[in-house]
Amino acid sequence: MNDYAIDCDAVTLNYQQKVALDNLSLRLPRGGIHAFIGANGAGKSTLFRVLLGFARADSGSARVLGHDCAQLTPALRQLIGFVNEEHTLPAWMRVSELQHMQQRQYPRWIEARYHAVLDHFHVAPTQRIGELSRGERAGLNLALALAQRPQLLILDEPTLGLDVVAKGAFLAAVLESLDDDADATIVYCSHQMDEVERLADNLVILERGRMRCMSAPEDFCGRIRLWAAAFPFTPPDLWVLPGVLQVQTIDGVKHVAVFDQDDSFGARLKLLGAQTVQAMPLGLDRAVNAFLAHGHAAPAALRSA
Repeated sequence: MNDYAIDCDAVTLNYQQKVALDNLSLRLPRGGIHAFIGANGAGKSTLFRVLLGFARADSGSARVLGHDCAQLTPALRQLIGFVNEEHTLPAWMRVSELQHMQQRQYPRWIEARYHAVLDHFHVAPTQRIGELSRGERAGLNLALALAQRPQLLILDEPTLGLDVVAKGAFLAAVLESLDDDADATIVYCSHQMDEVERLADNLVILERGRMRCMSAPEDFCGRIRLWAAAFPFTPPDLWVLPGVLQVQTIDGVKHVAVFDQDDSFGARLKLLGAQTVQAMPLGLDRAVNAFLAHGHAAPAALRSA
């Protein structure tokens, strides 16, 4: 056993003539909540399929909890939990029947944790799963996954489509589970930055099958700044400046998001003719948006902003 919950080395996987994972190397330490972020098609769900042993990489190696993902035994799978956005459960079963079936399959089952999570969602044991709302099914799915006491829990867009009450209950249950089992590792994939800010200890940004950045959310935000520059004339092409991620014009003022640039960037804007410049920090939502938008817009469209 090593110190990593997930250890990927140069993983490449092509899917339907498209590169889904491109020489991806990634190491996540055990413990805490690691939030995966990326645009659609970044490779997040494909990576999870490889980690869970549902897909084989064309090259490279992937390990979870110190073991080869392509050779996961039933005993190892008992240590890995997975919840996705579909929350697909057997509709014909009653909640209590599904609970008892899962309880027999997982020897590390914690009954008290199951009921503690499910209590957030007010689900009755006698209800048929087909009668549950999407939020209730999400809560049941999470309760089943957490009760098995996984060492690694992968949550792939688990709150997609949930209302604000169900989403709040879901996030509260995730946080409470870590209080009970601090050694567990949670991988949380979401496009909702309010969820990431609330949960994540570590941020992993994927783009086109590669890892672009990994850091604590606050450290990531500290590397991105927004400069507002007022020019008395049509400014030159600001995209030639170092570290530029995004350029927008708002009320005649150029707003330039930059990565890993210090105060000298403001001096560069003044040399280009800006009358006034002002630097502002960005929240996680704006920072991630600027970081990902840079690689997903056509250069011509970017320069016309």
